[in-house]
Amino acid sequence: MSLLLRAHYQLARESLRRNGGRTFLTCLGIAIGVASIILILSLTGSINRLIATQIKAAGDNLIIVRPSANKNTVSDLVSELTSSNQFSKSSLNLSDVTVIQQLPSVIAVAPIATSVNTLQGEKTVSSGSVVGTTEGLAEILGLGLKSGSFHLSKAGDTPGAVIGRSLSLQLFGTPDSVGETFTLLGHKFIITGTLSELNDPINFNNVNLDDSVLVSAETLHSLENNLQIQQINVRVKTEDDVPVTATAIADGLKNVKSGESNFTVSYGDQISHPASSFFSIISGMLTLVAGISLIVGGIGVMNIMLVSVAERTHEIGIRKAIGATNTNIFLQFLFESLILSILGGLGGLILGYVFAFLVSVITPFAPFISLQIILASLYIPLIVGVIFGLYPALKAAHKNPIDSLKFFR
Repeated sequence: MSLLLRAHYQLARESLRRNGGRTFLTCLGIAIGVASIILILSLTGSINRLIATQIKAAGDNLIIVRPSANKNTVSDLVSELTSSNQFSKSSLNLSDVTVIQQLPSVIAVAPIATSVNTLQGEKTVSSGSVVGTTEGLAEILGLGLKSGSFHLSKAGDTPGAVIGRSLSLQLFGTPDSVGETFTLLGHKFIITGTLSELNDPINFNNVNLDDSVLVSAETLHSLENNLQIQQINVRVKTEDDVPVTATAIADGLKNVKSGESNFTVSYGDQISHPASSFFSIISGMLTLVAGISLIVGGIGVMNIMLVSVAERTHEIGIRKAIGATNTNIFLQFLFESLILSILGGLGGLILGYVFAFLVSVITPFAPFISLQIILASLYIPLIVGVIFGLYPALKAAHKNPIDSLKFFR
């Protein structure tokens, strides 16, 4: 049996080698589809790994409270996440922060409330990112300061603010702007500290702190009455306190919200990017598009195999005349289809990771390599090869040997 399979393989390889150009183009069709899927899986895995690394760095005693995303359809999610204010319907408010602070095991609480406004310093930033939070954010996220202190309360009549390096350069032309003042919504703020340079535009807080200014949540709320809290970060004393505290937070917030559970309490592996559902939908849609291109590549395999069957009708007649069975002929052509698809899959694996490395040059997403992705690049084209090679192989196997011998090209 192994000798027969080896013979089928050698015949298939020789046939494909004789038509090198045609073989290359057919493999390329499969490779493009596989490369697209590999790139999508790599980027998705990279985002998940990035978020997981950030959460691990923040510690195991972290709890995240977010508004509940009760979205039942794709259109609901897209509408919510692409609107000018993603959290305009947030169920969280500053009174919830107070409830959480009163729990005995909680050592730091920091709400995240974002706003986009014009900032006026030495220069003007028309769409500056403003984050309303508390001084506990520095402890929870382990934020480093380039200079100054993490001080958001008022110094006299002027509220304090901590600014990210990138925004400091835009607003004042220097990364060290401690002591400088800026105007937000007609009110003056003084820079008390500048953050060390950060490089995590994608994070579980959904805020690029390097390009933001941090102010007191209460102060920002007094300036913007419709300000919404997108999440509340909570740090507890020990990892063992996390499950009990998470339950206590859920119960406490239900009490102040008249029993409504319009929020989620997450910790450990449950914590993800706030827009993870949106990422999943986009990833699924892109995978669907890549799957369509893979089907097109499979049709290309079927087309070439049908041409090969037509060209080799006389050869099929000779093989049947000297004793080859329908199964022998079937396996010979199916082997050719599988070889085409597997070669395309291997090429797609290489091509996909080349694209992933190129993407990593301009984004923070390092290529994600896993055994599952590598295996996917092999078994997906294998399935494509079987499906789209089945009809040509059956057509070849059922050719009448007498008619095949008469045929000559």
